[in-house]
Amino acid sequence: MKLLVFAHRLELGGTQINAIELAAQLRDAHGMDVVVHATPGPALPVLKARGLAFIPAPDARFHPSPHRMRELRRVAKEVKPDLVHAWDWWQGLEAYLGLHLVSGVPLVITDMMMSLTHAMPRKIPTTFGFRDLLTQARRAGWTKAELLLPPVDVTANAPGVVDGQSFRERVGVGADELLLVSVSRLATVMKSESLVRTIRVLRDLGETLPLKLAVVGDGEARPQLQALADEVNGHLGRNAVVLVGAMEDPRPAYAAADILLGMGGSSLRGLAHAKPVIVLGENGFARVFSPRSSPLFLRTGMYGHGDGDDSALSTAIRELAVDADLRAELGEFGRHFVVSHHGLEPVAEGFARFCRQAAETRAAPVTRAWDTARLSYWYLRQRRFRVASRDEIVPPVPQHFDADPLRP
Repeated sequence: MKLLVFAHRLELGGTQINAIELAAQLRDAHGMDVVVHATPGPALPVLKARGLAFIPAPDARFHPSPHRMRELRRVAKEVKPDLVHAWDWWQGLEAYLGLHLVSGVPLVITDMMMSLTHAMPRKIPTTFGFRDLLTQARRAGWTKAELLLPPVDVTANAPGVVDGQSFRERVGVGADELLLVSVSRLATVMKSESLVRTIRVLRDLGETLPLKLAVVGDGEARPQLQALADEVNGHLGRNAVVLVGAMEDPRPAYAAADILLGMGGSSLRGLAHAKPVIVLGENGFARVFSPRSSPLFLRTGMYGHGDGDDSALSTAIRELAVDADLRAELGEFGRHFVVSHHGLEPVAEGFARFCRQAAETRAAPVTRAWDTARLSYWYLRQRRFRVASRDEIVPPVPQHFDADPLRP
């Protein structure tokens, strides 16, 4: 089978790395001939290191982009794929309108957003990243919806694969200090709020606990976060918060951590490295990943919504900081959990079956017409809302799956 993967801009983000790793696994383990079509970005060396064929896509400010759709049709004529795999709803929209409806090339869409996006076709085979969203999609009319848990390369992300000592030395971890690590895009959407709260909590806890926070990643929120880190460091009289910047391969940071704080793919890779993890979210959400909380995260994804109070995060950090045995116990449990549920090999095996079924599926013309009409209604409705609110009609880079500067 020839598979054309249509992905977003190749940033150092979790969904982009998921796309690269899953594409490589489909090629290596399932014999697919894979070509990736995406806008070049910092994760392009990661794709090239995997030996994947790559055809650059134009960038766009607004979606659906006529220019991107024309280029996708040109690439499809060249590649002649049996199936197109579009990552996230705006690529799915462009592949559906610009290619599937025009030439009938079979299409699957993977949506790793944290909430249901109605401006997508509902008769196209579509995967969702956690169980509650899959249930919502099926109830809303998606007839060919399946679960695709965010895959994690548990061989490359494992205890002992890389040495974290050089990273600890790089950020100046003292012999008596505990290192908290966050690996994240420093984006204003979904990301920066939890990082601001973490730095503020460290300001208070750092007065009595020997904590150091290393933030790995880059983005538009970095100046704000750096200013806050400088204020906290001045208050504590030590370099307690360090903004490291982006790392093409952040595994040394995972390996170095005593405690990992994150969401989506970043938190999953922390678990794969057998680290105790505090799952973050919006509005102050924070919860230790444990045998008790793991069923919740299987249903809702590695994310959550809080009540605006920082106390949950403060309590979680303190709980782990003072109990080394608990950290070890949770790290062991987390590693087992990720291998069991998110391992790249079993996730890719299930998705390969999904792809083969999708390649053989052809919707009736009347079904496509009705689906297109419904999609247009929802897109125009959401577009009007965004224009009215003076917001950009540009979807944020999906987080669930996180925005981790490599490897989800």
